[in-house]
Amino acid sequence: MVETIQWTAGGVVMIDQTRLPNEEVYVTCRTHEDVARAIRGMVIRGAPAIGVAAAMGMALGALEADGADFEPHLERVGATLAATRPTAVNLFWAIERMKRLYASLRGRPLREIRERLVEEARRIREEDIEINRAMGRHGAPLVPDGKTVLTHCNAGALATAGYGTALGVIRAAVEAGKKIDVFADETRPFLQGARLTAWELQQDGIPTTLITDSMAGHFLKSGRIGCVVVGADRIAANGDVANKIGTYAVAVLARENNVPFYVAAPVSTLDLSLASGDAIPIEERPPAEVTHVSGVPVAPAGVAARNPAFDVTPARYVTAIITERGVARPPYEEPLRRLAAG
Repeated sequence: MVETIQWTAGGVVMIDQTRLPNEEVYVTCRTHEDVARAIRGMVIRGAPAIGVAAAMGMALGALEADGADFEPHLERVGATLAATRPTAVNLFWAIERMKRLYASLRGRPLREIRERLVEEARRIREEDIEINRAMGRHGAPLVPDGKTVLTHCNAGALATAGYGTALGVIRAAVEAGKKIDVFADETRPFLQGARLTAWELQQDGIPTTLITDSMAGHFLKSGRIGCVVVGADRIAANGDVANKIGTYAVAVLARENNVPFYVAAPVSTLDLSLASGDAIPIEERPPAEVTHVSGVPVAPAGVAARNPAFDVTPARYVTAIITERGVARPPYEEPLRRLAAG
């Protein structure tokens, strides 16, 4: 399985997801600014993977600082990383976890603090892989045997430290012996489904068919789709889900055609401080991602374009939320509180 991100002696190594599927290129981030640029530039993306990258960026920041300026520098590192992308709550969760560890170590020798922060970042990566496997175990029984699974964007190994959330559920269903195939929405405008999901599932030998986003309704009506499984970047207390733009439309179409719509996400993606998805910040990315594909213009020069990177699917369209601690079903408030509490 592809190695999305690793801590090495030379720095944080991550696969450049902007170059896939044509080139498999790895980049090395040697400073926290390098990590911030990689997150902002979509070299690494996907909420859990961004969280791991942020933790490793904090660890790099700890290695950069001297004793006199250590705490103010670590605060600046956290602020730099937090400013990269606003929607994925795992980013902020990882930064806060690293800051809490530092607070518990304040006054200890600088060498020990640095070592412990590096260890914590590496632990977050390993935990993420195990969390995804547990999520897969909980989600696999929900996948109908002998049917097609529709997914939107990329919520696989590339979006995490390994194995995946939505694709982890699919992988676990295949490992359990279920005969399924996958329809992957292309996921305009950044084409994560076409470039990443299709490539990743091909690597695993899981039968995959690429469709344009506008084809989802046609195939959901056909009776071929047994369920939809997507990831999430933030989930509010009432079960509203922020995920890649276009997810809301898929959820509405799934409900119209009586197809179960599942969300797979770790507990760290829950943001119970928000009563509903109305309060989730939505990142707006450059219009050029809409007007151009791989740098080639596909629209008239100078035309206005909007590019919200995410939308919010109301909880009423979500059949269940799959986490590493179990499956929540509506009404979501109490089940999500229980899962968050462990």
